[in-house]
Formats: sequence, structure tokens, C-alpha cells
Amino acid sequence: KLLAGSLTEKRAQAADVLGKEVSRIMQQLALGGGRFEIGLLPVSGGTVWGLEQIEFRIAGLSGSDTRALAKVASGGELSRISLAIQVVTSQAACVPTLIFDEVDVGIGGGVAEVVGRLLHELGAERQVLCVTHLPQVAARANWQWKVIKKNEGGAVSSCVLTLDEEARVEELARMLGGVEITAITRQHAREMLAID
Repeated sequence: KLLAGSLTEKRAQAADVLGKEVSRIMQQLALGGGRFEIGLLPVSGGTVWGLEQIEFRIAGLSGSDTRALAKVASGGELSRISLAIQVVTSQAACVPTLIFDEVDVGIGGGVAEVVGRLLHELGAERQVLCVTHLPQVAARANWQWKVIKKNEGGAVSSCVLTLDEEARVEELARMLGGVEITAITRQHAREMLAID
């Protein structure tokens, strides 16, 4: 019981620090005013894991009550909160590969650029795979692939192409400009790829 009480104390301290740091990064990821907290929910009699169950919680707007993350966050919000958690814990975690999908849902412009930068920073020490539709995110990748779906005689298949430098320019220009790719969109794509 004494060890479980000590574990509860340490969990409470770590939960406070992690909650504040994740909340700080959320502000950069189009989750402004949001707050992340870690709830320590007492378990009657305790378990082999301690005296409480851990629950991630968020509040969407300043001043609102936190609610269970699993019940209130959309897929895009979950991905961005996961990104914030990974950024904060990356110094302590030894996860070799991280996969993000929908991390860019509902964002654009400067926030997309921040997401791209954070993913790039995570990729310095581990493999990061990210499905994205935003050129600001794709431009920060070290390697870029394009996934194409084909329908041949009623059979749908997917093809993954590795993009070389010129193909990346074309793909980013397509992402920037849509159907008609112009010299200006290609120039913009080249500028985006020259970030580093």
C-alpha cells in the first residue's frame, strides 16, 4: 500500500507537468484555448497497476471543463494531440516509428507549417510516417511518396510511388494549385522544398 501511495504521488506530479506541456504545444496546432489534463481516477481497492486508472482529458475552450479525450475529440484533433504528446515525451520515449493520419484535418497556412516543423523535428531521432494533403506538411519530409488508386476492370488497387526531387516539385505544385499547374506554383513548390 505504501508503494502504491508513492506511485500515486509521482503520477500526480508527472501528470501536472505533462498536461501543461501538451497544452502549450496544442496552442500552436489550431487547438487554441484547449487544455490537456491527465485524470487519476481512484480504483476501489487498487489494482496491480496502482490505486488509480489514468484518463486523458481535454477542454476545448478556455474555462470549459475537461472531458474524456476518447469521447470528445475528432480524428484530426486526436492526431494533433497525439503529435503534441509525442513532441513532449520524445526525449524519454524510445518508440522507433510514429504514424500520423489526418494530422492536418481542419488546419492550413501557418498551423500546417507548424505541424510540418514538429513532424520534421520528431523525425530527427525516429522514423515518422504521415499521410497528408497539405503541401506545408509534405514539404518538410525527407522522403515523399504518392499513393495512387487505380480502377482497372472493376478491380481497385493502390500504387505507391517514390518521388524524386522533380516529382516532389510537381506533386507539391499540384497540392498548391490544383488541376492546372503553372510556372508560379512550381516556383512556390521549389521554395517550400528549400526550407532547410
